[in-house]
Amino acid sequence: MRSARAERPGQSAKAAAPGADEAPPAAAGAEREKPGGLSFSRFAQWLSLWAGRPPTFAVACALLVAWAVSGPFFHFNDTWQLVINTSTTIVTFLMVFLIQNTQNRDTDALHIKIDELLRTTHAAHDALMGLDELDAEQLQKLRDTYQRMGESAGAGETPQRVADQEQAEGDAPPR
Repeated sequence: MRSARAERPGQSAKAAAPGADEAPPAAAGAEREKPGGLSFSRFAQWLSLWAGRPPTFAVACALLVAWAVSGPFFHFNDTWQLVINTSTTIVTFLMVFLIQNTQNRDTDALHIKIDELLRTTHAAHDALMGLDELDAEQLQKLRDTYQRMGESAGAGETPQRVADQEQAEGDAPPR
């Protein structure tokens, strides 16, 4: 799931946004997860918060120092090296999935928040609701358009006037 999109003419939206006086739809996972229930998302969130704290980093550093100090005791043998290699590989492998889950959730939340801001801001370009569906070339064109808008605004023009001019010329996204 990406984010809730407002239904716009000429745009393939997945769901129509509620009217301005209606409440936004509930989060997609809200009805599946019971408050206080155990789910992968809750576990991933908790583990992510725990893993990112300074005490966790300190514990990891202490374990690394303990491993290094134990080297002479084990005569720096292959098993001693295998312990650190295997441990770091397993932790890294699992953390990739944990970080990806957390990043996906954060990205979805940001998309929904930005979509809601765009939906309720009447001066915003409606086409911006589906930017995550554009390819890199289309995104670069939009980036260039907004760069020109910023430069023109610095020269005394308003960004809205520049956007209106570019829309009339066919360079800017339709409203």
